[in-house]
Amino acid sequence: MKECSKSIPRRLKDNRYALRYFVGDGVDIGGKPDPLALYRELFPRIASLRTWDIEDGDAQIMGGAADESFDFVFSSHCLEHLRDPEEGLKNWFRVLKPGGHLVITVPDEDLYEQGVWPSTHNRDHKTSFTMAKARSWCPASHNVLDLVRALGPAADVRKLEVIDDGYRHDLPRFDQTLTPVAECALELVIRKRTAAEVQAGGRMPPKEQPSAEMRGYINQYRNDHEALKRAELPAPLFGDERDI
Repeated sequence: MKECSKSIPRRLKDNRYALRYFVGDGVDIGGKPDPLALYRELFPRIASLRTWDIEDGDAQIMGGAADESFDFVFSSHCLEHLRDPEEGLKNWFRVLKPGGHLVITVPDEDLYEQGVWPSTHNRDHKTSFTMAKARSWCPASHNVLDLVRALGPAADVRKLEVIDDGYRHDLPRFDQTLTPVAECALELVIRKRTAAEVQAGGRMPPKEQPSAEMRGYINQYRNDHEALKRAELPAPLFGDERDI
């Protein structure tokens, strides 16, 4: 099934994709024949979106793509087809601008491969992926936590999730991605820290103050909180259990 298309309904329920992740000029690595560009109007902050596939060059190297040339990098089920996913992920991170987001989906080995390797569901899979297991049954397994650590201090993990929407855990071994509903994936969202953030050891709030109107509302939250702390209440909060 078309895994990018299948993921669109859940992405629309999380406004971070439309408002934060898919913003600016992006690239969809390995997008054919089911590119994110098919749904571009659903993510209105996308300025442009290039689909990078085999005719553009080796996705592991991303030759011809300049460093820090894209505001976001998206890839749905491509990393598992690379010879060296660690090198591939580093190059995908290389072409990402500081402040931008890398959104990657890969198969979860237990949900998709289901204990058999080499893959019988997709013969072109060169590696499998897991998250935080102490030991894997698969000799070609990669722990996504290790892949993220290898990106270095600029990798700011925003999301790391097992995606099993529509997956039925009580079925015997079967490729559930053949159905129109099931996802069997791990998803990573990694923001690229700026040089200043790396030097500071983290992301710091901006020093520029918001507008006077906004300061009035925000300060009122703080003033209300302080007033509540100073108030002499007849009983502790949530301690009045009389009949209503």
